[in-house]
Amino acid sequence: MAKKLKVGVIGIGGIARTHFPGWEASPDAKLYALSDINADVLKAGGKAQGIKKLYDDPMELIADKDVDIVDVCTPNMYHTELTVAALKAGKHVICEKPLAPTTDDIAKMITARDKSGKLLMTAQHFRFQGRAQALKAHLDKGVLGEIYHARSWMLRRCAAPVRPGFILKKNSGGGPCIDIGVHILDLTLWMMGNPKPVAVAGITQDRLAHKPGAFSRWGGSIPPEFDVEDFAAAFVRFENGSTLVLEVSWLLHHKTDGEDMQMWLYGEDGGAHWPANEILSADNENEQLINLQLQTAHDLEPHAQECVAFADAVANGKPSPVPAEQSMDVIAILDGLYRSSASGSEVVLDY
Repeated sequence: MAKKLKVGVIGIGGIARTHFPGWEASPDAKLYALSDINADVLKAGGKAQGIKKLYDDPMELIADKDVDIVDVCTPNMYHTELTVAALKAGKHVICEKPLAPTTDDIAKMITARDKSGKLLMTAQHFRFQGRAQALKAHLDKGVLGEIYHARSWMLRRCAAPVRPGFILKKNSGGGPCIDIGVHILDLTLWMMGNPKPVAVAGITQDRLAHKPGAFSRWGGSIPPEFDVEDFAAAFVRFENGSTLVLEVSWLLHHKTDGEDMQMWLYGEDGGAHWPANEILSADNENEQLINLQLQTAHDLEPHAQECVAFADAVANGKPSPVPAEQSMDVIAILDGLYRSSASGSEVVLDY
């Protein structure tokens, strides 16, 4: 049996906790080292996971010659430095979404990846959800024909993550646009076959976050230092002539118990909805409507599954499950949305 790959996780106070079960479940890798700048969090994490290799300096973890895979789970603005350093040190890297706040940052990662010959993956866990996998497999058969339009949204009602890593632009690079917009946008582009985006018209708003008494069900009062948007919307045009409407929010007065995340795809031969996983088409000859419900098997929790998939790719010489080039398209659109909102006009993408 091949020796298991040793994994070092950087930033263990949040999303990393959903990665730990994946490293535990992987037949190809095992958790080996942890790093966090918060000493209490690091000590507690080491105890909970049974890990003795603990580093308060992430660069020391990256320098550890025994680490094969670095899992970057820090706030967004620290992804680039850590990922590039890890790749230069000869480590494979899985990095939480968004891969980086700008296309220039992702370009630096791609350069470091190519020079190192190591794998780089963005942790876009919704791709690994059972329903998403089932729909993607069906769409890859061409059942919709050419997809020419999509509508996607990820909307929360009074549910902003009221923590400095999310609501301060210096840490996050933006609000729901880059936090949760990256999820539904990545999933939609993947389902569409990753068409090349060429232009974006977008708008951002922060009307609700600064109203007197504004609050979040995920943390109480919205602090005054909140300096990112709470809503964003965009119209995207692609090189192949297809289009996309995107909407995201943390605080919208939208009817949902928690989070409303939906995607509609419209093609010449049919339409599709996720997460309902319905395929809609028509029998023109007999003038009949056809609805097909896809069946989905239950899988390992998607955050964990993405870690299993990455370790499998590294161990068995497979391509990155979520290549950086696809994340480049996602960030180009979101960055274009921000720039379009600032300029008040459509932005042509030239990355």
